[in-house]
Amino acid sequence: MDKLQMTGGVPLKGEVVIAGAKNAALPIMCACLLTNEPIELSNVPDLQDVRTMLKLLLEIGVMVDFPDKNDRSRLRLQASKIASSEATYEMVKTMRASILVLGPLLAKMGTAKVSLPGGCAIGARPVDQHIKGLKAMGAVIKIKGGYIQAEVKAENGRLQGASILTDMITVTGTENLLMAATLASGTTILENAAREPEVGDLAELLVKMGAKISGIGSDRLVIEGVDKLHAAEHSVIPDRIEAGTFLCAVAAAGGEIVLKRCRPETLDAVLVKLKEAGLKIEVGSDWIRATMKDRPKAVSFRTSEYPAFPTDMQAQLMSVNAIALGSSVVTETIFENRFMHVQELNRLGADIAIEGNTAIVQGVEKLSGAIVMATDLRASASLVIAGLAAQGETQVDRIYHLDRGYDRMELKLTQLGANIQRVK
Repeated sequence: MDKLQMTGGVPLKGEVVIAGAKNAALPIMCACLLTNEPIELSNVPDLQDVRTMLKLLLEIGVMVDFPDKNDRSRLRLQASKIASSEATYEMVKTMRASILVLGPLLAKMGTAKVSLPGGCAIGARPVDQHIKGLKAMGAVIKIKGGYIQAEVKAENGRLQGASILTDMITVTGTENLLMAATLASGTTILENAAREPEVGDLAELLVKMGAKISGIGSDRLVIEGVDKLHAAEHSVIPDRIEAGTFLCAVAAAGGEIVLKRCRPETLDAVLVKLKEAGLKIEVGSDWIRATMKDRPKAVSFRTSEYPAFPTDMQAQLMSVNAIALGSSVVTETIFENRFMHVQELNRLGADIAIEGNTAIVQGVEKLSGAIVMATDLRASASLVIAGLAAQGETQVDRIYHLDRGYDRMELKLTQLGANIQRVK
């Protein structure tokens, strides 16, 4: 099992290119199931989760092609011969985003059998809102043997447009229902829809494919179903979480870096907090320059749905707070089990206490290197950030979590001057 070893205390300096967004690429790949014609994608990140999704699509019968064998960021998908409407437990257990094949398979094929999902152990993340919405669109759904078994019973063989108000904001739920609604008979209205940029990116692709969607970027999506969708080309948006992670890294380790090929407007809440922490930030249309010369200042924050501070950045900013001047309070409102990195940060010398869904962080002057273990994707990134700021050598074990969501992080950090390497 691979590990990362690093010696901290080295300021970061240089440029880094931000990869395509994992959380946009995965639903966008599933959208290929809605048409028989090819979907050509670019700026697809080379991540373990993307490879897992490709395996799942291949199992279903999607034709997968890389037009340039030396460039895995460009991808052609064609679902003209779907061999199976089933996503097996073996495929789904490692990545909960696999649930995203449910909506498009049901809309296109009239039937779907998808295992209940797995993924990071950061909370329950139930799929009841997906099921509620699809039932409102006329699907007959049973949960049997750990599988969601769904079928369209309407005489015309299509899902029916419906007005759907989800009980909570759910990103994958919005994406699943959005894809299903594109081929439904009639008009579907999704209220309380997730507003994340990744949802908007999926919607933009669907429009290119011939879908009729209004309200993109808002919490009310109106989808007028069409008979069929067609071929399209699309470039995946840059990963705002990867960008935010590198900004936290320079905030903790010090130095000056430039992020290229990013979308600063998707990072407003993160940039506000990092500026409060003392990070000097300059922003262009597709770049961010970040400079940190002093010890960061402690900043309190609360996670919430977009456009508020993202839960996927909570662990990384907590690592900055761990060495900050002063104390801070971090409140997690999205996932009930997303403080597993706290124990590992404390092993590095951090002073963090947990009370329910709140972490109280007393900033310390310095962290000390140690062996730590990654427990989930974003926790992995927080431990790397802490290791970059710590005195001495830090080893992060179980980095397969990191590889699920970051495209060769250690190589990008090496380009920025960090003393870090992957150990097989």
